[in-house]
Amino acid sequence: MAHDQESVAARKKTVKKISIIAISSIVLVGCIVAAVVGITYAKNGNSSDTQSKSFSTAIKAVCDVTLYPQSCYNSLGPLAKSDSLKPQDIYKLSVQVAINELSRASDEFFNMPQVKNISDPMAVKTLGSCHELLSLALDSLNESLSIPSKSLFDGFSDLKTKLSAAGTYQQTCIDGFGDITYASASMASNNLKNSGQHTSNSLSIVDIMDQSIQNSIDSMDSLGGIGRRRRLMNFDGDFPSWMASKDRKLLQSSKGKSLIKVDAVVAKDGSGDFINISDALEEVPEKSNKRFVIYVKQGVYVENVIVEKKKWNVMMIGDGMDATIVSGSLNFIDGTPTFQTATFAVFGKGFIARDMGFRNTAGAAKHQAVALMSTADLSVFYRCKFDAYQDTLYAHSNRQFYRECSIYGTVDFIFGNSAVVFQNCHILPKKPMPGQKNTITAQGKIDPNQNTGISIQNCTIWPSANLTGVSTFLGRPWKNYSTTVIMSTTMGSFIDPAGWLPWVGTTAPDTIYYAEYRNFGQGAVTKNRVNWKGLKLNITSKEASKFSVQKFIQGDKWLPSTGVSFKKDI
Repeated sequence: MAHDQESVAARKKTVKKISIIAISSIVLVGCIVAAVVGITYAKNGNSSDTQSKSFSTAIKAVCDVTLYPQSCYNSLGPLAKSDSLKPQDIYKLSVQVAINELSRASDEFFNMPQVKNISDPMAVKTLGSCHELLSLALDSLNESLSIPSKSLFDGFSDLKTKLSAAGTYQQTCIDGFGDITYASASMASNNLKNSGQHTSNSLSIVDIMDQSIQNSIDSMDSLGGIGRRRRLMNFDGDFPSWMASKDRKLLQSSKGKSLIKVDAVVAKDGSGDFINISDALEEVPEKSNKRFVIYVKQGVYVENVIVEKKKWNVMMIGDGMDATIVSGSLNFIDGTPTFQTATFAVFGKGFIARDMGFRNTAGAAKHQAVALMSTADLSVFYRCKFDAYQDTLYAHSNRQFYRECSIYGTVDFIFGNSAVVFQNCHILPKKPMPGQKNTITAQGKIDPNQNTGISIQNCTIWPSANLTGVSTFLGRPWKNYSTTVIMSTTMGSFIDPAGWLPWVGTTAPDTIYYAEYRNFGQGAVTKNRVNWKGLKLNITSKEASKFSVQKFIQGDKWLPSTGVSFKKDI
């Protein structure tokens, strides 16, 4: 399976290089003409033949650079019979096909007799997770038909983020069944095969359009509109309307919580508006562009908290990462799917947490037990602590930023398929079960065109306990395009000289992208690193900068509004 995907990717990379000039000409000329006057071919007697040929050429050029060209040809074929062609039409059709297929596949899957008759408790919970994940995937696909009015680069970044998330949600559903039986995973995989391919093709189309025209057109409006346009989080320049300049400064100060206007107070001793966090979240208005601030006083809150997708722009402030703690113990061994084990789960975009701790106390013997899971776009965690063993921090999807946080764990304790930057954080491996190896990261990129990966910048990687006799690695490749970059980071001597561990066997897929850049400490010595094609030890500053806050998560556009400190470049 891995070998086949690598071969496909290699072939597509070659085709992409050959096709880029042709598609650039077709798309760029098409965009300019479409933006000004539209495209009309009924100018002369032989317009029909010319029109059909033009459509076929455009569609073939686009489909040839996708990972699944045949499904692309089949789905976009109807466009060749239309009266006019705009470049965005190809993209819109591809996304609509993905939406239709995912809706059909989802309905069919959940109504299959073997699915409806599932009675195993773990399988029932996994089915519930899958239902939620496919709903999230449909939401992301629909959202990718709407783009904010902003620069072309930012617009394409948003589209790639939504499509990358849509693919990740579908894969997470499949992976969940894989944790139960091979047969159930195969059933889910086969059912979602076509929708996954159409989602991937849409992502390929956006990627090639981005490469072709991002330096030629100033605004997404020049594309003639991909769909209805709306401003993301009510942006006004770099700052959303709900964040005043004084509040940005206060958030960074130690006294910020007492000076910022608080909408709800949570206190264990009854001195606030609520005694648990979940009740306070019920008060958050749905889909609001205005910030809702929840101050959580010192205490240990034993509850599993979910910030629902419709709860936008929640800011949660505690009294310190070791003072305000949310604690839970759900875990895989006791019958909860990994996706549902999180003590604190965030779905609503624009979430900010500061000075809080999140932990899962299940213990190493309970295997997967997540402390925090975020699938919220533009989510930020500042001066927070995440403490568990296996799978501590699930940075699932979309764009995320972690600053001055402490992260504890053993196996794959920073994992997921978001575009995430960890800056000025402390990464602290713990003592695992006897015989286990520590692996810090497990990145889950499944498609070469996804804009996802883990970027660790200016952090420290240090043991939290005596790890004598324990092998600790920087990570292992969870998926075929696993992407992780560690730069300007200090590593202790406890890091295994090989640096990285295979997921299975003795090597890794050639399609992964791992890089180490200008790190420090005895653990940063690369002389005896694994000899993998996908491990880059001599990248340039230009290459490393692709994983900066500015370029990787477009943080210079949205992080100023959060009040959190950040360095935009490397």
